[in-house]
Amino acid sequence: MSLRIFEIFYSLQGESSRVGLPTVFVRLTGCPLRCGYCDTEYAFNGGATKSFEEILAKVASFQARYVCVTGGEPLAQKDCHELLKLLCDAGYNVSIETSGAMDISQLDQRVSVIMDIKTPGSGEASKNLWSNIASLSAKDEVKFVLVDRSDYEWAKQILSHYDLSKNCHVLFSPVYKTLSPTDLASWILEDCLPVRMQVQLHKILWGEKAGV
Repeated sequence: MSLRIFEIFYSLQGESSRVGLPTVFVRLTGCPLRCGYCDTEYAFNGGATKSFEEILAKVASFQARYVCVTGGEPLAQKDCHELLKLLCDAGYNVSIETSGAMDISQLDQRVSVIMDIKTPGSGEASKNLWSNIASLSAKDEVKFVLVDRSDYEWAKQILSHYDLSKNCHVLFSPVYKTLSPTDLASWILEDCLPVRMQVQLHKILWGEKAGV
């Protein structure tokens, strides 16, 4: 079995509750969504087909505890499920970053899901697969990437409607260089929201580029 891989690299996790942890990233090629703020358009195409043995060997070479499978949209490649299982079997602490447009109900239960809920500002809110919310548990996280105040107000409504913070961690993230992190922080505090605000640590450290 094999997958189309754009890159495998070692860096600090820049997002989620695992921010700052040394992590191996396995970035799969391809994504069916086209969010207006996408920062990984370079991974829509290209990369190389690699066997699971090659992928696991490369991951092992970094001697890290944490592995994040990302994209693009990793679940757009059906064999991603098997890779996640193998990584868990190998003893890694595994997470997956997914758009929320693909079914997560069949994922290995050992995997921590970091799932976007696409806001209107992304241009892809119609792609949200709302049934995914029922599959989330306390080890998982939901992320709202916010373009502006309108996105924030929309995300508040979704947060309340689904009572998300009682089921999993909820992340509010400003689009890099578009929404002021200071403004978002103020809104969250004013509204006493039960969410974690995050900024993208890797972009603060190294800028907006591949391989970080």
